[in-house]
Amino acid sequence: MLRFTKMNGAGNDFILFDNRTADIDLDRNQIAQLCDRHRGIGADGILLLENPTNRADFRMRYFNADGGEAEMCGNGARCFARFADKVGGQKGRISFETPAGVISAELKDDLVTLRMTEPTDLRLNVDLSMAAENRTVHFINSGVPHVVIPVAKIDNVDVRGEGAAIRHHEMFSPNGTNVNFIEKLGPNKIAIRTYERGVENETLACGTGIVASALIFAASENCEGPVTVLARGGDELQVSFEETQHEFRNVTLTGPAEFVFEGTIDI
Repeated sequence: MLRFTKMNGAGNDFILFDNRTADIDLDRNQIAQLCDRHRGIGADGILLLENPTNRADFRMRYFNADGGEAEMCGNGARCFARFADKVGGQKGRISFETPAGVISAELKDDLVTLRMTEPTDLRLNVDLSMAAENRTVHFINSGVPHVVIPVAKIDNVDVRGEGAAIRHHEMFSPNGTNVNFIEKLGPNKIAIRTYERGVENETLACGTGIVASALIFAASENCEGPVTVLARGGDELQVSFEETQHEFRNVTLTGPAEFVFEGTIDI
């Protein structure tokens, strides 16, 4: 029997396990079964809390709902920070390893501010050849790869159809990309919808996608931070940063992380 905690960050939901004893070794099928919303617990992904290998407080491992391990998940990282604070007693400040680098977090009630790793590979106005039409898109790696596409009306976008086509486009092979559609709501505010790689569907929020979209918006609109991002689940998150000639530093993401329930499951 495995003891788990269910959490959500802006509607992006996760199953968390304390694996500091290194007893939990889940294969892809078991992860997919746990994340199944009909026959399992149901989640967009799984987070394992483990002992660090360097000077950080903990190590975070993240697995998408399809069982594949990913480098980073922003909403998951906020949930991980609150979970680690609860089980490890870090008292409001925490650091943890990820394949994307070391992340630090500051907690205040149910809000978590993450200091993200510096983004890489910013590409603006990329011509993308599609079957139906050519698209101009933007790209950045905010811990994981993200395409960002500005649209006039976000409610009219076929996120699943268009997102899947771009996610699997040969330009982003072999690992693919996440895909975000954004609508400008104000000088420093956008709405976002995300097709998430590994979940293979639209999710209510994606933390690294929110960061990627805010930075792309800032670069293309020449605006200063913070940028407020309205996620599909209804929560507003804030992305702060320092920018010099489209190079971003000191990037932070602030948003909610909530405990849902705890339980045990036999797999």
